Amino acid sequence: MYTFGLHNRWFTISLALIVGLGPLTLLLGGPKIFGYIGRTIGYYLRKKTAGRRAQILETVDTDEKEFIAKGGERRDSDEWENVEAYAVGSSKNGEKADKEWDGIVGFFHPFCNAGGGGERVLWAAIRATQRRWPNAKCVVYTGDHDVDKSTILARVENRFNIHLHPPTITFLYLTTRSWVLASTWPHFTLLGQSIGSIVLAYDAFSLLVPDIFVDTMGYAFALGFSKILFPEVPTGAYVHYPTISTDMLSSLDESSSTGSQGVNAGQGTGSKGAIKKLYWELFAKLYSWVGATIDIVMTNSNWTLDHITSLWGPWRKGLRKATPVTVWPPVAVSELEREVEVSTESEQKRENMLLYIAQFRPEKNHSLILTAFAKFKATKTAATKDAKLVLIGSVRDDSDSKRVYELRLLANELQIKDSVEFHLDASWPEILDWLRRASVGVNGMWNEHFGIGVVEYQAAGLISVVHDSGGPKRDIVTVIDGEPTGFHATTAAEFAEGFEQALSLQDKLTMRNRARKSAKRFTEEQFAKKWVLQMEKLVGLCKAS
Repeated sequence: MYTFGLHNRWFTISLALIVGLGPLTLLLGGPKIFGYIGRTIGYYLRKKTAGRRAQILETVDTDEKEFIAKGGERRDSDEWENVEAYAVGSSKNGEKADKEWDGIVGFFHPFCNAGGGGERVLWAAIRATQRRWPNAKCVVYTGDHDVDKSTILARVENRFNIHLHPPTITFLYLTTRSWVLASTWPHFTLLGQSIGSIVLAYDAFSLLVPDIFVDTMGYAFALGFSKILFPEVPTGAYVHYPTISTDMLSSLDESSSTGSQGVNAGQGTGSKGAIKKLYWELFAKLYSWVGATIDIVMTNSNWTLDHITSLWGPWRKGLRKATPVTVWPPVAVSELEREVEVSTESEQKRENMLLYIAQFRPEKNHSLILTAFAKFKATKTAATKDAKLVLIGSVRDDSDSKRVYELRLLANELQIKDSVEFHLDASWPEILDWLRRASVGVNGMWNEHFGIGVVEYQAAGLISVVHDSGGPKRDIVTVIDGEPTGFHATTAAEFAEGFEQALSLQDKLTMRNRARKSAKRFTEEQFAKKWVLQMEKLVGLCKAS
């Protein structure tokens, strides 16, 4: 009879206890051990980056002196204090509380030079932070190695007309941005990109550990990783679009109301579809757990808020985290009202033109709009005479460039190439000119999280024809004074009908004025006010830690 070496009674009892209690010990002590390892790595990173932190503080001080010597505006001038009116609380001397806070806010935005709506949020957030806390330092973690600080800030002014205070902004360049590209993860993309964001976050912390860590791109896992390494560092998220949503899960079922929408529509059938559905459901649980660790959560629309609350809400309540809030993205409404005239006179200058402003990404569904425009042109009604479609958007990389090429081919196949124009990386003055000339603004993305471009259409007096979903449907192109401000559509045929209705209106000016009135809800001033209120909470947590 084999005893497997267990002939010694006490040895056998000891081994049995180890085998039996081992898993229980790991279960109970695992989180503490995991936390200890995380904090140890965090301590190492703080020590490693202490020198760079001191260098940044010294550089900021030197640059500030040089900036003032050259005639630049002081960061504590009246102009730089105007956001303080939004703050809450006061200090003993009667000034707004925490004005003197001089910590480092790290903004995690690896594609800061992309030039889209998400980047407008980033720069407007930094501007509001600078004006509220003139002594604070804003560090942007970016992977845009091909541009330096002056080039990035010049693009910000040119593209968004946002003027920042250069001395207190620092750019730290990441070397692992490829880890978050979809092309890096052809399979299990959601999980892969989330893992990649953790790698990218470690890259960022290897450069500098901030006092407050804010993600403005949607990398929730990076914020969760920060909490493991630095439990005392407050984290904030501005969520443009949930990484996964209940709509995405239901879109896998072709029989559901969303089964024909999105890039994964109807892919939940068969064994492969069942595996994909299970994978997404498990990922949603992991995403919910990570989201629960973030201290302050802001969303860009009520549509996004509903999905984030659905996924993160129960978990956040259990950890007693603050309730997520909607902070409308900043839109240059006031400037557009100044720059773009909406009157009887200007109406004579508008052309029979449809304008679509959006980055050339797959989800923006430019092909749907091209197909719809071809259907519209084929009707040969009076509204189609001299009708033109203009597509304006930024190009981030080679894949975007390839996409534009394919869209040009599609326009040729649809026999509308002579009525379609592409304008890449247009400057803000150029966009203003197009907004003055166009009559209709278009958005074709399913479940667009918000739709800054749609608000710009409204502020410029354009009549919107947008997808019947997401932010454009729920938050932007809504009824004002009991009357519509635009049209909604889902299919190419419906969009074609929307184009016809918009261009055939007898009294376009009345709808343009209603659209402009609607846009007043989304000003840059409103964004700054709400952003500062949430940042106040993060600064308070930082001072309390």
